[in-house]
Amino acid sequence: MSFTCQRCRQPLRLDDSLTNIDQASADMLIGPLLSEEQYEQEVHEQRALNATQHPPKPINSKLIGIKAPNVQYPAGTSDSFVVLKSTQPLQAINPFSTTTSIEDDPNWSRNNTLSHRLRVANRVFDIMSSKSSVDHPICQECTDMLLECLEKQMNDVGKERDSYIDFMKKVKDSRVTKEEEEELSKQVEELKLAEQDAGDELSSLQQQEESLDMEMKALEEEMKDLDKQEEDFWEKSNGYQLNIQNFQNERDAINLKYDHDVKQYERLQKTVVYNDAFCISHDGPFGTINGFRLGRLGPHQVDWNEINAAWGQTLLLLYTVASKLKFQFKEYRLVPMGSFSRIEKIDGDSVVSYELYGSGDFGLNKMFFLNRKFDHAMVAVLNCLNQLTDHAEERDKSLRLPYRIYKDKIGELSIRIQFNQDELWTKALKYMLTNMKWILVFASRANISSESTLSDTTTVT
Repeated sequence: MSFTCQRCRQPLRLDDSLTNIDQASADMLIGPLLSEEQYEQEVHEQRALNATQHPPKPINSKLIGIKAPNVQYPAGTSDSFVVLKSTQPLQAINPFSTTTSIEDDPNWSRNNTLSHRLRVANRVFDIMSSKSSVDHPICQECTDMLLECLEKQMNDVGKERDSYIDFMKKVKDSRVTKEEEEELSKQVEELKLAEQDAGDELSSLQQQEESLDMEMKALEEEMKDLDKQEEDFWEKSNGYQLNIQNFQNERDAINLKYDHDVKQYERLQKTVVYNDAFCISHDGPFGTINGFRLGRLGPHQVDWNEINAAWGQTLLLLYTVASKLKFQFKEYRLVPMGSFSRIEKIDGDSVVSYELYGSGDFGLNKMFFLNRKFDHAMVAVLNCLNQLTDHAEERDKSLRLPYRIYKDKIGELSIRIQFNQDELWTKALKYMLTNMKWILVFASRANISSESTLSDTTTVT
C-alpha cells in the first residue's frame, strides 16, 4: 500500500510513528474529531485496557509523519513529509459508525505486520478526511500552502471585522444632540431663504435669456442674408476664375505651340542636308556611301555597277562641297554623271577626260596595262580631295584629317588598282571615304556658321 499527497499527487513516505501507531497515539489523532464526553470515556476505557501492554510512545501532535532515516526508497519517491495539523477541532461525531473501530480490533496489540500498520494508518487518514474539508494525507509543502491560505483568509476576516467595529463606533459617535439639531434647523431656514433668493434671480436670468434668444434669432436671420450674399460672391468669383483659367490655358497652348515652332525652326536651321544626302559608313571591310560599297575582295566580290555608282556618289559629294565652299580645283574639273562620271584634266587649251568607272573585263585589261584612265581618274579624285583638305585645314586650324594624302597614296596605301592587291585597294578606298566624311562635317559647320552670320546681319538691319 502506497500513499500519495491528496493535493499534488506526489508519493509520500510515512514516518515510523505512523506505521507503528499504537492505541494511545491513535486516540490522540482521532480524539479531536469526537465529542469531548465520548472522547474522555473512550480514552479512559482504552487506557485501562492497554496500560499494562504498551506504554505510550511520544508523538508530535502537529508533525505526524517525518522522513525515516537510513531507509532506501524507490526512485522518484518524494522526500516530503506527511503533516497533519489539528489547530482547529473538527465536528465531534463517531468515526467508527461505518467502519470497524481501532479499539475494536482484537489483534491491535498483537498484529504488528507492515500491512496491518499501513491499513491502520490509512483508516486514520480516512477518518480525518471524512471529518475535515481537507483530504489526507498531504505533504509538508501542501500543508504550508494550505496554512498560508487559511491565514490569509483569517486576516481578511479580521480586517472585515475591524471595519465593522469602526463603523459601529462612527455611528455611535455621530448621534445629533438637541443643540446641534436646533443649529441645523436654523441652517435649514437660512438655506430656504437663500433658495428663494436664488429662485428670484433665476426668474430674472430666464427673462434675460428670452431677450437674448430673440436677439439671437435676429442675428441668425442677418447671418442667413450674409451667407446668401457670400454664396453669390463666390459664385461670381468662381466664374471669373474659370474665365481666367481658360485664358491661361489658351495662352499656355499658344506659348507651347510657339516654343515647339521655335525648336522646330532651330532644329531645321541646324539640320545638315549633306549628312542626309551623302551617308558615309562602312560594311565590314568596305567603305560605303549611300549604301554603295567601294572595293573588291576575293570572298566578297562587289559588282562593278555598285562600284561605279559609289564612285559617282563620291564625285558628286566632292563637287557639292566645293561648290558650297566656293572652292575652285586646280587643273581639274569634276563632271558627276552617276555611274558614268568622269574627271577632266585641263592643261592650258588641252583637256583630257578620265572615266571614273570600270567594267567586268577590267581584270584582264589590268594585266595588259589597258584602260589606265580609270587609275588616272581615281588619282585625280584623290588629288582634288587633297586640295579641298588643305583649304579646310587652312580655314579651321583645329581640323586635322586622319589620313594624309601624298600623290596617289592615302594613309601609305595606293589608290591605283594596277599592280595592287584587292585588299589594299579596298582599304585605301575606305580611308578616302573617311576623309570625305571629315570634309562633309567641315562643310556642314561652315554652312551653319554662314547661316548664323546671315541671321545676325538680318537682325541688325
